[in-house]
Amino acid sequence: MRTVRALWGSSHPGPTLVVTALALALGVATGLEPWRLVLLTLAVFAGQLSVGISNDALDVARDRRVGRTDKPIARGDVGLGVAWGAAWGLLAAALVLSAPLGWRMLAAHAVTLGSAWAYNAGLKSTAWSIVPFLVSFGLFPSLATLAAPEPAFAAGWAWIAGAALGAAVHLTNVLPDLDDDARTGVRGLPHRLGPRASAILAALAVLGGAVAVLLGAVGADLSAVQPVSWAFFGAVALLAVATAWLASTKPPSRLLFRLVMLAALLLAAQLVASGGALAA
Repeated sequence: MRTVRALWGSSHPGPTLVVTALALALGVATGLEPWRLVLLTLAVFAGQLSVGISNDALDVARDRRVGRTDKPIARGDVGLGVAWGAAWGLLAAALVLSAPLGWRMLAAHAVTLGSAWAYNAGLKSTAWSIVPFLVSFGLFPSLATLAAPEPAFAAGWAWIAGAALGAAVHLTNVLPDLDDDARTGVRGLPHRLGPRASAILAALAVLGGAVAVLLGAVGADLSAVQPVSWAFFGAVALLAVATAWLASTKPPSRLLFRLVMLAALLLAAQLVASGGALAA
């Protein structure tokens, strides 16, 4: 149980559960049959566990250098070999669980996971660090639509919204760790832009994503927008404007991170609320 707890703590539990819940919600909104919904959710869960554990396994030397006592692998709660075995095993499980949903869904999931692992393996330290998030989150809504009996990629506006969500997550997720990253040589795009510019760009990304969902789901017919969609859009827009204003006028703080992440979660909810319009 100690090993299981350590692996769970190394999997970035918060983001893992959020992404899994998003996959479940998109599957429900798409109208998947129960067995398809269960496989989709389990496949995404296993894949996210593999991404989180592999990230901490690759970063173990950096984490020890800066004294990250919140990292189980760096603390020695679980061996590095065990962690890598779990990461590769969970990656294989994610793909095996995806296979019954069709080769298109399997291929799409393989691309999203490959992109995430590429980020962990080195892209996180380059100016191209945002690319895996654009790819993985842009493709993510299609996992639900490709898992349907009649598979189809998600509509273009859903790709835009997903990529915008991914950009916002990346640009803000690293903000609390900028100092530790600088000490260990990690210089991704947010590090090069700085916290103020990263927060502003993240706010603009979620706002753009919210516009894409609002207009795309109804074919740009504003009269057809449902009140719940207007409510989500208004909340995202308000948070985006507040974040941009704070980033422009106040010293960077964790409040910026919380505001953008809240806006990103609302954007995800807005995407789910679009329901059957997801499929192209």
